[in-house]
Amino acid sequence: SRVEERGWWKGGAMQPDLEVVQIGQGQSFKAWEHGLPFHTVRWHFHPELEIHHVVTTSGNCYIGDFIGEFGPGQLILTGPNLPHNWISDVAEGVVIPLRNRIVQFPEELLRRIAELFPETGGFTALFDLSRRGALFTEACADRVAPIMAELVGAQGPRRASLFLDLLAHLAADSGARALASDAYLPDPSGFMTAGVNKALAFINDNLTEDFT
Repeated sequence: SRVEERGWWKGGAMQPDLEVVQIGQGQSFKAWEHGLPFHTVRWHFHPELEIHHVVTTSGNCYIGDFIGEFGPGQLILTGPNLPHNWISDVAEGVVIPLRNRIVQFPEELLRRIAELFPETGGFTALFDLSRRGALFTEACADRVAPIMAELVGAQGPRRASLFLDLLAHLAADSGARALASDAYLPDPSGFMTAGVNKALAFINDNLTEDFT
């Protein structure tokens, strides 16, 4: 279903937050995992592409103007500045040690790989598909699950080879499908402006107060 059918953003109430992705020194991408609760589990966006693999729990996912259900094994690629969130059906107070694994990387990395290695031409199509969010088949998700699990702790040349292997599996999945509608266009400048305006309004209203 589409978010517009639920009226999510009426009145500007659902502006996504900017997540600052910190890629480590000497690294070209970030590979990590987290459980629940966790501070990034919210409606947010970032310039980097993100590969998101669900390990445990089920619930609803929100990708641009798309709403759908998710469960263990779901594999999705989100593109630059495409807002997204996964909300698990978990009772309040319950702690989940591991919910999902994530790989985040700048779009320039894909372009540079394609320039250096013509054999990876399929990565360009993968990038284009990511603009609307891409849902991959269960078979593809099964193949990449152990790759992402190893990638979280991998180092050196092995880390680089796992990353290329991961992208190759995604690019080869002919059953991958776009999620957000053709008409959905992320507006990062608008997202950022909303946040800045709120901050400036707060400062203006509290000029005589101490605040951090």
